[in-house]
Amino acid sequence: MLSGSWTAVFTSLYYWGTTLVAGLLLAIGNRVDKLIDNNVFRSLTQDQKVDFLLEKQKEKSYFKNFISSMYVKQSKEEEDAIIINHDFDGIQELDNALPKWWLSLFYFGVAFCVMYLFSYAFTDFAHPYVDYQKQNTELQQKFDAYVATLPDVTPENAVFKVDAIAQGEALFNANCASCHSAGGAGSVGPNLTDDHWINTPEKELFKNIFHMVWNGSPTNPQMVAFGKSKKIPGRDLEKIAAYVYHINQDIADAPKGKAAQGKKVVWEEAQGAK
Repeated sequence: MLSGSWTAVFTSLYYWGTTLVAGLLLAIGNRVDKLIDNNVFRSLTQDQKVDFLLEKQKEKSYFKNFISSMYVKQSKEEEDAIIINHDFDGIQELDNALPKWWLSLFYFGVAFCVMYLFSYAFTDFAHPYVDYQKQNTELQQKFDAYVATLPDVTPENAVFKVDAIAQGEALFNANCASCHSAGGAGSVGPNLTDDHWINTPEKELFKNIFHMVWNGSPTNPQMVAFGKSKKIPGRDLEKIAAYVYHINQDIADAPKGKAAQGKKVVWEEAQGAK
């Protein structure tokens, strides 16, 4: 039930442990029944003992009783023998023994609870958070392997994507904020939120931003060529460029930052393809 695969159930120690505990409980229950029968037998008269033994010979095996208890209806004589001597609102009750199938499910449930509590207390088997972490790690590995097969993003095929902005911000803060400050208002490096640019190798703003993070700055050796040097994958640079475009174009009330550097630029196209 907890393994994620029905075939894995039969190789699980917890399954066989639960089955073993359930079997022991059934064996104990069967032994208790025999002890009760022995005590009852000792209290009978000689004639009653003969009748008792004859009835026992008629009894079916445990599994036959188990199956028959699911569908065999009692006879009128059997019902009369076990009817409780009172009624309520015309309803009478029978003093039935619990069906074998019900007892079996009960014993199995008890066995499962024992194994589950043991597993929860001493192992990671019954912890959904641990199971989630394991599955999440496996899925992330599969996703990373799939992404590794995709062609990398380059200046030729990079495009602006709105859904890349959030990830781009995290990447920007990790790789670019030391020079441009968090939010891109400028520090050692220039302010990225104004309309002045030092280098303009491209005619489109997004393409220009990606060009700079890929190739670096010809006028400032401190600006690393992250793409050419393969320090950051192209798909991550595309996210960084999306974030820089966002703080430059989409945030009207950007915080006041470093004084403008370079020349004011009016771009031919407001942004790359969304």
